Amino acid sequence: MTTDKEIEKQRYNSRAQFSLSGKFHDKEKMGSINVALPLQAPYRHFERLILDNYPSSEASILEIGSGTGAFTGILISSGASVVATDISDLSLKVLVKNLESPLNLRTKVVDMEELTFKDASFDLITSAGALSYGDNELVMNEIFRVLKKGGKVIFVDSLNHNIIYKFNRYINYLKGKRSKSTLKWMPDLILIEKYFKKFGYGKVKFFGSITWCFPILKLFLTSKIIYQFSNWLDKKLKIKKSAFKFVLVLKKKN
Repeated sequence: MTTDKEIEKQRYNSRAQFSLSGKFHDKEKMGSINVALPLQAPYRHFERLILDNYPSSEASILEIGSGTGAFTGILISSGASVVATDISDLSLKVLVKNLESPLNLRTKVVDMEELTFKDASFDLITSAGALSYGDNELVMNEIFRVLKKGGKVIFVDSLNHNIIYKFNRYINYLKGKRSKSTLKWMPDLILIEKYFKKFGYGKVKFFGSITWCFPILKLFLTSKIIYQFSNWLDKKLKIKKSAFKFVLVLKKKN
């Protein structure tokens, strides 16, 4: 019987194959600048946090669920040693191709539930949208294990409380666009609190309380106005459970 993890690996290998065959260009999709403007806010904040928390050039960075490298370039620009990991070997091949094999980059096919690195190996660990692809407890414990004392973790991911977003993800599951386990492992406020307790320090920011109505707003407003209004409303309402995305920064104090 094919597991959900195998299904996801096949899905992302299939997508990467298009790029390797020249039929699709992932290089055009790198960084927050190439996310649709109304959706950019959490990714811009994610990138700012990375820039603000760069370790020294002698340090080491681990990226989990790197995919084809949408946010790997910003890590490489730090000059630190970067290890980009993913369960999809073809996605990592696209990543190397797009980033033109920088000297401070190494890629490795790794299951995030079983990180094949020694304890306290990394100064910074990042992930963009990958947390729902592994068992929450296993992934959290592995990240904690391979992070150095005083090291930091920066995540951007989807939140699983808003009923509209949950319904949409379930529809995508029915359409075969995501596996069932990714619904079960989608991060929520309880998981965020577990990360806070595990690492000893954490800050989180939420985004996208009205992302669900963007398709309707686009009929009447420009993308720039939608972006500004959405960000203003998120701050005004001090959203949590209604959020579409969150950005989390952690520091290992133990």
